[in-house]
Amino acid sequence: MLVHSDGGSYKPLNWMSPPATLRVTSPEETEVEEGVVEQWTVQSAKTDDRLIINIYEQLHDTSHELGTDPGLIKDGVEADLQRLLAEQIELLGSGYSLIRREYFTAIGPVDILARDADGATVAIELKRRGDIDGVEQLTRYLELLNRDPLLAPVRGIFAAQQIKPQAKVLANDRGIDCVTLDYDAMRGVDDSESRLF
Repeated sequence: MLVHSDGGSYKPLNWMSPPATLRVTSPEETEVEEGVVEQWTVQSAKTDDRLIINIYEQLHDTSHELGTDPGLIKDGVEADLQRLLAEQIELLGSGYSLIRREYFTAIGPVDILARDADGATVAIELKRRGDIDGVEQLTRYLELLNRDPLLAPVRGIFAAQQIKPQAKVLANDRGIDCVTLDYDAMRGVDDSESRLF
């Protein structure tokens, strides 16, 4: 429940945060004489806080059935990027093949382990927004993976929807390739026909 001023200010004058209950009652006789047509009592479910609102005039009343609340569903998280890139590994280049998602190491899982067209091992670290920490993480994985004679030599790819310039510089300095991923295109909702550029 939010109570705003007549001027339509952004910040409410008063409010009651959920969970709360709303009870609509008829006003007392003395309040009717003052022009009150309805009284709303908003009661907090967690505390004794109560907001009592006197309604003097009702100009418009609209309600909309919104259905069942589906809850918050995050879209485009790292797990989604990982799944899509594993399914579309050829986005990294022709001849790429997936070895495994979540390749476990002693210091944590590498997001994707793949082979390039020449059969060389490639470790891919995925982020929604790539920064220096992600490059450092991939560097640690590469140092560990290159100790394994069955995998070495292992090179790295740092892939993200956005990569900060500092992260690109650090990655290039360490011989790590950077790939920017188009999440909408990967999940098939980007209509390239309707774009100007």
